[in-house]
Amino acid sequence: MAQQNIEDQELLLQFKDPLKKERAFTAIIKKYQERLYWHIRRMVVHHEDANDVLQNMFIKVWNALDNFREDSQLYTWMYRIATNESLTFLEQQKKRTSVSLSNEENGLANQLKADKNFDANKAEWKLQLAMQELPEKQRVVFNLRYYDEMPYEEMSRVLETSEGALKASYHHAVKKIEDYILNH
Repeated sequence: MAQQNIEDQELLLQFKDPLKKERAFTAIIKKYQERLYWHIRRMVVHHEDANDVLQNMFIKVWNALDNFREDSQLYTWMYRIATNESLTFLEQQKKRTSVSLSNEENGLANQLKADKNFDANKAEWKLQLAMQELPEKQRVVFNLRYYDEMPYEEMSRVLETSEGALKASYHHAVKKIEDYILNH
């Protein structure tokens, strides 16, 4: 972990140098792109949407990196931006689908079912469907804890919420997912 911090600090120093800025940013993207993509993908479901959100997130990172105060680790800061971008995207989707008459066809669960690889009997699909039933905040907490194995302390910094609230949220999410899987 300390190695990662030294490497990030070096990349941040290089980013501040106009001659090394683009190369440093490319290195940051290469280092974190896959982790951030999967974090976003689990929230927004579709590959194309995840790529769009990821691209928007990296644009925000590029624009804000000069002002990054290093109060938190670089990836914690970027996860926060990725999470906020994902939630913004989901809110925009909700607004679009509420305007649309075919609301049922546009839900994330229905989009999952439309995937050509969908198999309702497979555990990973049941888990994905169960996750779509969670409120957005619980889904974010579940994703960070279950998939990213992020400690509550780190999640607290990403989501700017107390560890106690996060533990409660994760517990509720797990119960809802268990109930869904057992009853579907």
